[in-house]
Amino acid sequence: MSSAGSRHARLISITAAFVAIAGGLSGCAGSSTSASTSSNSSTTAAAPAGSTVVDVAALSNGAGKETALTVPQVAKIRAELPASVLKSGQLVIGLGLLPAGAPPLGFTGSDQKTLTGSEPDLGRLVAAVFGLKPVVDNATWDNLFVGIDSGKTDIGFSNITDTEQRQQKYDFACYRQDNLGFEVLRSSKWNFDGNYENLAGQTVAVGAGTNQEKILEQWQAQLKAQGKTLTIKYYPDDNSTYLALDSGKISVYFQPNPSVAYHVVEDANSPDPTRSAGKYSGAGSTLQGLICATSKRGDGLAKPTADAINYLIGNGDYAKWLAAWNLSNEAVASSQVNPPGLPLDNS
Repeated sequence: MSSAGSRHARLISITAAFVAIAGGLSGCAGSSTSASTSSNSSTTAAAPAGSTVVDVAALSNGAGKETALTVPQVAKIRAELPASVLKSGQLVIGLGLLPAGAPPLGFTGSDQKTLTGSEPDLGRLVAAVFGLKPVVDNATWDNLFVGIDSGKTDIGFSNITDTEQRQQKYDFACYRQDNLGFEVLRSSKWNFDGNYENLAGQTVAVGAGTNQEKILEQWQAQLKAQGKTLTIKYYPDDNSTYLALDSGKISVYFQPNPSVAYHVVEDANSPDPTRSAGKYSGAGSTLQGLICATSKRGDGLAKPTADAINYLIGNGDYAKWLAAWNLSNEAVASSQVNPPGLPLDNS
């Protein structure tokens, strides 16, 4: 996510299940700009000594598949942590998803208090590798970075895109591809297959003013130069967009990939279920965008965080975390510290 702007807003689905979830988040946080909880979601069983059971997708109201993962503390990685973090005994995990939440990334669970979602869950898994107590702090997008800057928050797990501009102030340990997604009816035979020319003849809905709109307009111009058509449609909200998809007024909805993943699960038992028809890097054709854990530059947290994520990749828990949230198509092979980010001229 390159900003708190329209791409961030498009992640919020207005299905009935999400309306209930979002209401819970607003009620939990009140009118403040930050809400903290030390909850590690729920645990399904006692963990062996030196380990933590992290209940991924707990209380997710069907948005994820609940999966209990037993994560051992890794002494070698724990030893890499800054002394101040070790002394505190906790890892303060920042989210920037107030006021409404953004399934499947982060939202209030069905108990109306626990912050669940792909982002806090990975933060909890990393904290378990460190042998630290996870404290999840949810704020507005802007206040997430204020918290990191001030030291109130140790590290952000909040769908934050790696950019050259942000690398001037922050260190990154990347854990997910930053992708846009194509959603179609399950009955559709169309797939993106990485080739924009496959969009010829399609009618595609996109959010106005978004990163994906810019990309779609570029493809439209390229197809026009070839004598082919690509029709772009705009709707005021997700509800009207999905009604258009159901009725055949559009054939494809182009939006952030996590939004596609969430809606496909929510819509699975409806009369007109949908599916993912492919993905595309949010950074464009020349660079794979990356979503990263974000800490204050030079504070020493990025390397142990990347090492913890790589440990989770190696033992299989990373893949289980992604699968629980239907985000397996955003997997990375390894976590890198400060890899090339979205260039300054496109940040």
